[in-house]
Amino acid sequence: MNIGFDLDGIFVHLPPILPAWVIERLYRERNQTQLHYRIPGEIEKRIRILSHASLLRPPIKENILFAKNLSHSKKYTFFLVSSRFGFLKQQTEKIIRKYGIDKIFHKIYFNYDNEQPHIFKDRIIKKMKISLFIDDDIYLLTYLAKENPTTQFFWLNTSTNKKIANNLSAITNISSMTP
Repeated sequence: MNIGFDLDGIFVHLPPILPAWVIERLYRERNQTQLHYRIPGEIEKRIRILSHASLLRPPIKENILFAKNLSHSKKYTFFLVSSRFGFLKQQTEKIIRKYGIDKIFHKIYFNYDNEQPHIFKDRIIKKMKISLFIDDDIYLLTYLAKENPTTQFFWLNTSTNKKIANNLSAITNISSMTP
């Protein structure tokens, strides 16, 4: 069974100094009828590079340990599928090595060509025939669930455990998605 994971919010904390609504506004276009993520300008790229330093992105240790333990099973193949843009390559690779995340996964995919995140993840999920996928972006997951009806998606959040759609469930703990 192929299992896919996002990076930020799953294995690496979001920046502690930015409220969720600020992150939401920085990443997604407002007043839209279709899902669309912003590609930042040069000044914002510099700010994001600083905000993606390992000092501001501590590991989510319990999730890393859970995935590491589950990855030892021969029944599962793990994929890291992160939509981090290319300008974050140096910070991203430093973080995954520093926290040992690179050792958990069979294959790691980053969005270094700066595709729209939902399009990038959809392509990788289909290419790798991922059966289960966990992310913390409900808008992205809603899109992916519609495009991949045979894949089970999990929205990691802090407030609810419930089924949202046929193939999309909300969970408050990563271990709830155990196959």
